[in-house]
Amino acid sequence: MVKSRGSVDDSRVGKGQAGASSRRKSSGQPNWAGERFGAWLARPLASFHLIVTIATLLTVLGLVMVLSASSVEAYAGGGSAYALFIQQAMFAGLGAIAFYVALRLPLRLLRQWSFPIFSISVLALMLVLIPGIGSAHGGARRWFDIGPLSIQPSEVVKVTLVVWGAHLLASRRGAALKDILVPLVPAGLLVCLLVVLEPNLSTTIALGIVLMALLWFGGLPVRLFVGIMVTGVVAASVLALSAGYRSDRVRAFFNPGDDPQGANYQARQAKYSLADGGIWGRGLGQSRAKWSYLPNSHNDFIFAIIGEELGFLGCMLVLALLALFVYAGIRIALRSVDPFLRLLTATATTWITAQALINIGYVVGLLPVTGLQLPLVSAGGSSLAITLFMFGIIASAARHEPEAVSALKAGQDGRLSRLLRLPVPEVYTPPAPRKVAPRARTERPRQAPRRQPPADRRRRVPESRGTSSLRSTRAWEPTYPMPHRPVKRRTGGGGGA
Repeated sequence: MVKSRGSVDDSRVGKGQAGASSRRKSSGQPNWAGERFGAWLARPLASFHLIVTIATLLTVLGLVMVLSASSVEAYAGGGSAYALFIQQAMFAGLGAIAFYVALRLPLRLLRQWSFPIFSISVLALMLVLIPGIGSAHGGARRWFDIGPLSIQPSEVVKVTLVVWGAHLLASRRGAALKDILVPLVPAGLLVCLLVVLEPNLSTTIALGIVLMALLWFGGLPVRLFVGIMVTGVVAASVLALSAGYRSDRVRAFFNPGDDPQGANYQARQAKYSLADGGIWGRGLGQSRAKWSYLPNSHNDFIFAIIGEELGFLGCMLVLALLALFVYAGIRIALRSVDPFLRLLTATATTWITAQALINIGYVVGLLPVTGLQLPLVSAGGSSLAITLFMFGIIASAARHEPEAVSALKAGQDGRLSRLLRLPVPEVYTPPAPRKVAPRARTERPRQAPRRQPPADRRRRVPESRGTSSLRSTRAWEPTYPMPHRPVKRRTGGGGGA
C-alpha cells in the first residue's frame, strides 16, 4: 500500500516532535511555559526578584496614569500640565532611595530603633494637629509643608507600627496574653485616636487593619480576636456616621439612586468611566472623565481612569500584580525562619493588599467611598515613598530566606544584587537559653529545721510572666541584643547575647 506524501511528511513531523519532546525530557529541561515559570520560582532569589519587579511595574504604571489623569485639571488651573506628575516623580525618586536603604539596613539595627522611630512618628501626629505647625487642606490638618513637598505623618506611622509591633510580638513569643496586648493595643488605639482627630477615617481603617494583622499573626486567641474585630467594626461604623460628609457617603452607598448630582456623583462617574473603557479601553490619554467629570481622578479614583483608558485588560493587569504580590509575601513569610520577619512580612502584605482591595472595592461600587489610595499607583507623595520603603523591607526579608542566604554566601548573588552591591545577609541564629551560674557553697551554722506546712496547704507563687517578659524584652531600649548577629557563648555558665 502506497502512502501519500502528506502522510509521510506528517509522520516525519510527528516523529520529530516526539524526538524533541523526549530529548527535553531526558535533558531535564521544562517543555512549556508553566514548567519554566515553576522552575524559575524554585530559584533561591525568586521571591526577591518578584518583589522588585512588582514594585517597579506598579510605580511606573502609577506615574504614567497620574500624568494622564492630572494633566488636564493641572493645565486648567493655570499651571503646568506636568506639575503633579513632577511632584509624584520626585517622591518616586525618594521612594527608590528609601527602597535601597531598606535593602541595606541590617535587621538588628531595624529592630533596635523600631520603638524610638515609632515614638517620633507618634509625636509627629501630635504636632501636626497644632495650628501653625501642621497645614490644613480641605478641612483636615494632616500635612507638614517643607518647601515644595508635603509630608503626611499618618502614612509614616503605618510602617513604624508594623515594624515595632512585629519586633515586640517576636520578642514575646510564648508570653501571657497580657504581654501580647500591652503595650501594643494601647499604642495602636492612641495612634488611631490621633489620626481620627485630623480627621482621617481612611487612614484610621488602614491602621486598624495593621493592628488586627499583628494580633492575628502574633497568636491572639480566635475568640478574643473576633471580639476585638467586632468592636473595631462598630467603632468604625460610629465614626462613619458621626461626621456629615462621612455619613453622606454611607447613605449614598446604600441608596445609589438618590442625589445623583451630589453625594452619589463621584461613585456614579467612576462606574461610567469603567463602562466606557470596555475590554480594550479608549487608549492611553483618551479618558473623558478626567476632563473635570470625575473628581480626584488622579488620586482616589485612578483605578477608574485605568479602566477607561486601558480597559478591562488594564484592570486585570493591576489585579494580577496584586495577586502576585500576595503570593510572594506569603511565600516569604512561610520560608522565613526568623519570627520577626514572619510577622513583619505577613502584616505588611495584609495591610497593602487590604488597602488596595478597599480602593478597588469602592471604585467599582462594592464598598462605600473611604478615600484610601491605591498603593504605588494613586497620586500621593508620602504614600508612594513610604510604601516603597515597606516594599524594600519585604525584599530584604526575601534575601534572608535560608536558601537565599546559602546561595548568596556561595556567590550566586545574581546581576541585580551585584549591580546594587547589596551586602550578604546575616544568618539567623535563635537565641540560646540563658544558663544560671552555680552559686558557691558557703559554710553556714546549722539551724533547727523549720516546720513545713502540710502539702495541701502549700501555695506556690508563680513568677509574674508580665514582669519577666518585660525584663527580658526591653522593647523600649535600643540596646536590646538581637539574634541576627553571631551568638557568643561563654564557657562555664554564660548566656547567649
